[in-house]
Amino acid sequence: MLALRERIGHDLLWMPGVTALVVDRRRTRMLAVRRADDGTWTPVTGIIDPGEEPARAAVREVAEEAGIACTALQLLDVRTLPPITYPNGDRAQYLDLCFLCEADDDTEPHPADGENTEARWFPLTDPPEMNDRFMEQLALARRGTTAARFRR
Repeated sequence: MLALRERIGHDLLWMPGVTALVVDRRRTRMLAVRRADDGTWTPVTGIIDPGEEPARAAVREVAEEAGIACTALQLLDVRTLPPITYPNGDRAQYLDLCFLCEADDDTEPHPADGENTEARWFPLTDPPEMNDRFMEQLALARRGTTAARFRR
């Protein structure tokens, strides 16, 4: 990413990203992390590496950010996020692929890298306060539909 930014400066980058909505094996809890940059609770999110399969990226990000092994079960939601400008002036816009994932075991999550200050399980019926996008994605997971949602 740094080498690319050296070439294009702060220009808008189109980036593929993932959201991993992780539930426990009983499907009664969801994993959330508290972001270090703004203190908000979110599912695990991240950028897909070049050539990486999106579902594998979701699983990798969960392991990197929360120390949890999981399996991607299905694609829940596909959406384009609004453009953002980072404090250093870099601009990006993300295509977000949200995957429903299931934890492989009962390992307790922890902030496994510097991106988050907390990682923990929340009851599906009492999630942490999250933005509308994440609440919509959680509602899709709770609904149990098998088809991915996308906007036309």
